[in-house]
Amino acid sequence: MQNEKVIKIAVAALEDLKAKNIEIIDVTEKSSVTDFMVVCSGTSKRHVMSIAGNVEDELKLQSINAIGSEGHKGGDWVIVDLSDVVIHVLTEEARELYDLEKLWRFDMQPEKIIDESV
Repeated sequence: MQNEKVIKIAVAALEDLKAKNIEIIDVTEKSSVTDFMVVCSGTSKRHVMSIAGNVEDELKLQSINAIGSEGHKGGDWVIVDLSDVVIHVLTEEARELYDLEKLWRFDMQPEKIIDESV
């Protein structure tokens, strides 16, 4: 329930500053570090930093504090860590390069790697 509240507030803050292509990825079965990742794009480094700052500000208004955030100085990729929810705000170029959606939406079924001819 708390995760849903955090995601709702974060997504509203992202939308307020016109973040692009907002995606919520459930990683509960894939990661022991977090349960959800919210990924979005900004149109420039300044936009990315502004979006991430707005998320942090809006969450603080609801007494939800980030564990930490990284990337404000560079602006290509800012991460806001809320423990069970991690917000990733990237420039469009960085998002394409790192392709977090593909990374975290992999099939959890292990592939057969044993060579039966041995």
